[in-house]
Amino acid sequence: MCDLETSRIGAPYIYDISSLRVNTLTASQNLSTEVPPKPKSKIKLPHQLNGSVPLTVYHQNVQGLRGKTNELLSQLYPTFPHTLCLSEHHMNHLERQQTFFDNYKLGVSYCRSFYEKGDLRIFVQESLRYVRTDLKKYCKDKDFEVCAIKIHFSTKSPCIIAIYIAPSGNFDLFVTKLDTILRKLCTATTEYVICGDINIDYLVDSDRKSRLEALLKTYNLTSVVNFPACTQNNCTTAIDNIFIDISEMGNYSICPIINGLSDHDAQSVTLHSFNLRPPTKKCVLIRKINEHTINGFLIKLSYETWDTIFSTDDVNKMFNSFLDYHLKIFYSSFPLKRVHNVKINK
Repeated sequence: MCDLETSRIGAPYIYDISSLRVNTLTASQNLSTEVPPKPKSKIKLPHQLNGSVPLTVYHQNVQGLRGKTNELLSQLYPTFPHTLCLSEHHMNHLERQQTFFDNYKLGVSYCRSFYEKGDLRIFVQESLRYVRTDLKKYCKDKDFEVCAIKIHFSTKSPCIIAIYIAPSGNFDLFVTKLDTILRKLCTATTEYVICGDINIDYLVDSDRKSRLEALLKTYNLTSVVNFPACTQNNCTTAIDNIFIDISEMGNYSICPIINGLSDHDAQSVTLHSFNLRPPTKKCVLIRKINEHTINGFLIKLSYETWDTIFSTDDVNKMFNSFLDYHLKIFYSSFPLKRVHNVKINK
């Protein structure tokens, strides 16, 4: 008898039959082998996210997202926000399905039912835990467009709300519906971050500004954008805004981001009262063994003639020939797949 000797797939295998042990595989088993992570071609999150960092929320009316995703990410590098709130992406259903941001996933979106353009999307970093909030029944095209998510931290769950009203929208309806959803979402521990293009210039006093401020003050929400964010017809306005509870999130910083993607500059707010530690990702290789892959494996075995196995009288050569064919079919039926094992740090 010969000792066990390993070789590449397709080369002869030599095994000692007396030492062979057979393990039964069930449909629920997954074979996994941990391997070191390999460099990715996509843009990576910065090293500064290895420790506790404050929550950053980014908002912009992009006025069409077609062909702008890579440019947007490259301009944000290396300090990627945790959430991207984008309004007026102007994309049809197929384009929305094919639009991705590296390191982000689509958290929630609102798409108009009867009119073109408009729409809202909130993208969230892949490492964050969150839940969608269903507000679709409160939406009305142009008058009140909204979507929201709650991000889960160990002690807090801030609610990120993206809103939009068109310049021709019904402002009375907008205020009424905004009050309705804030009351719906309000709890003793709820902390709001509202961002959006509200088409109310906060650089000048107006009746609409006063009415909106009066409503938001009942929820301790205050505008934190004190700089121009939009330039149209040689006129600068602050119609894009972010509202937070400064009594709870007093330690914050905000800045404009001028990236040329549209005539609306972006706003980025950093909330230092929220500290999060990103999860540790481990790359593993797995073989998925389930009913479907087992059936495929058995079908491939049934097509094999095994002629070469019986071309010799040496039992060890026969077995190793059989095992060689068997492993080739096994590897093709249960290929290795690289996945990320995410562990949330608490």
